[in-house]
Amino acid sequence: MDVPPPRSRAQRKADTLERLRTDVDLWIASADAAGDVHLVPLSFVWDGTALTIATPRSSPTARNLLRAGEARVALGPTRDVVLVDGAVDELPIGTDPELEDAHAAATGFDPRTLAEEYTYLRVTPKMIRAWREANELEGRLLMRDGRWLD
Repeated sequence: MDVPPPRSRAQRKADTLERLRTDVDLWIASADAAGDVHLVPLSFVWDGTALTIATPRSSPTARNLLRAGEARVALGPTRDVVLVDGAVDELPIGTDPELEDAHAAATGFDPRTLAEEYTYLRVTPKMIRAWREANELEGRLLMRDGRWLD
């Protein structure tokens, strides 16, 4: 298999931002206080600074993420990975109608129409890594402490 040369950091950042803007689904990992892990796919919207997901307020995902205050998110296939570690904040339904409208438009899912109590969780990136092949493992760190690297 021919492996293309590694992308520059600038290209990886551009590709990552494009994925954040255009992808609809992600995997989000969490763990309870005992360390039991939980991994689920959820739809999201990127507003340029954070990823916003919606999940039932009583779900293991919401409970775990709100307890921990941080999340690990994965986007893309195994040969075009974007990993995001970030702080989690809760936005109960009705807190930010503009963001809620954007989430519904981007994902095709509007939890405001459901009887079950949902909440929005925002993941603000602290660290972002991206790579495609083993030759991109070096230099995969694109953001540290919430700041894009040069």
